[in-house]
Amino acid sequence: MKLPELHIGKLVAKVPIVQGGMAIRLSTARLAAAVANEGGIGLIAISGMPYDEIRYEIRLARKLAPTGIIGINAMVAARDFKGIVMTAIEEGIDLVVAGAGFSRDMFAWGRASGTPIVPIVSSAKLAKISQNLGAAAVVVEGAEAGGHLGTNRSSRLIVPEVRAAVDIPVIGAGGVLHGEDIAEMLRLGANGVQMGSRFAASVESNGSDELKKVYLRANNPEDFILVHSPVGLPGQAIRTPFSERVLLGTAPKPVTCDHCLKKCSHKYCIIRALTRAQQGDVETGLVFSGRRMQEIHDILPVKEIFAYLKREVEAIPD
Repeated sequence: MKLPELHIGKLVAKVPIVQGGMAIRLSTARLAAAVANEGGIGLIAISGMPYDEIRYEIRLARKLAPTGIIGINAMVAARDFKGIVMTAIEEGIDLVVAGAGFSRDMFAWGRASGTPIVPIVSSAKLAKISQNLGAAAVVVEGAEAGGHLGTNRSSRLIVPEVRAAVDIPVIGAGGVLHGEDIAEMLRLGANGVQMGSRFAASVESNGSDELKKVYLRANNPEDFILVHSPVGLPGQAIRTPFSERVLLGTAPKPVTCDHCLKKCSHKYCIIRALTRAQQGDVETGLVFSGRRMQEIHDILPVKEIFAYLKREVEAIPD
């Protein structure tokens, strides 16, 4: 099978792979640029970043991948969603991917700046609404994905429904690790795929070595659990001492609050929990992950990941 190009507005990715935007600070300039240099679309996860850091990461990614496609991923649930997205747009970001909620306002920002807006959706209904509002494409995410989830249904069921409902590009997400997964998504009607877990467990991922060891130790289905996020959505995570406490309702409540979310249950601070894991404290940190992380047994450079994915897809008959 020959991999098609992925067209989003005027953008053309030579390889139809979008690297998932993983916060907090897993998907930074180094990872996004490495993916962009291989012909995919690299995303910087900007949720939780101050404006100066957003500008710095975008400029660094541009320097590392001057001809590549660099986008951002932002949580709609963030209180300063407009501010962080507009900062990225002012820096000339190539596209905006937005999840963990839905914003009608962002499509007007995209129209005004000529920036493609790509919402993450989990139903044909929301995909259709997105198209009508002006979305350049949709990422269709199913229950296999890591982090905040909008459904308990498989992306393999939702992608064909979305394909039948919209004319814009469809990007399948959730449980995409291998060449056969990419081929399956394309056959289901997707124009491309978004991959998170495989790139979280890459050399260029900004996670600590201790965090990456947790990824590699998660080898069994029971190592993955759904926790309730203060954002108000379920989140798919790896079983750790902290996520166990979240399940039991004994996670420590925030002592101070930065009011980073529009709505928050305050049961625990998710920004700090994710940051602790990213920085190497996996005992008291929250580790988001797709449930197929158990199939990943090594930390590879992005270049090698793209090489084996291409080999696997090319070996599949049309």
